[in-house]
Amino acid sequence: MIVCSCNVLSDHDVRSAVEAKALRSASQVYGCLGCSAQCGRCARTIRRIMDEALGSGRLPATAARGPRHPDSAAADRPSGIADR
Repeated sequence: MIVCSCNVLSDHDVRSAVEAKALRSASQVYGCLGCSAQCGRCARTIRRIMDEALGSGRLPATAARGPRHPDSAAADRPSGIADR
């Protein structure tokens, strides 16, 4: 699948570059593949492919803390502030 239309990069191109050289940023991927970012719309997809290829288990900060009980949100608010 083409992930970068400007440079005609496929997901396979990105994955291969990351796995071969353990690249850590999208700009390193572009450089390794002999190009540079143009419009930038592919950056998020390239980052996701990099995370998958590197086996990164990065989660959003809220997900990393684990599930919360629905009533715990009330405990986070200062007293005197009611639900709206």
